[in-house]
Amino acid sequence: MAATILYRLKLWPALLSYCDDGAIEIDNSAAERALRGVAIGLRNYLFAGADSGGERTAAIYSLIGAAKMNGVAPEA
Repeated sequence: MAATILYRLKLWPALLSYCDDGAIEIDNSAAERALRGVAIGLRNYLFAGADSGGERTAAIYSLIGAAKMNGVAPEA
């Protein structure tokens, strides 16, 4: 019980910040969804084969990410 209370007290300043500023999100679900592709890709990176394959994969992911950031559909 003491550990739970101490945990909540440690997070109290963050809760107060959330209550004071309406622009702060209460959770980080949006950030986690944005990074889901990276987390899934981590396992796939093991199969790049060689350093050159990893470099090509990084270049492709960079192009896809830049296209998404600029509002262009990467599949197009």
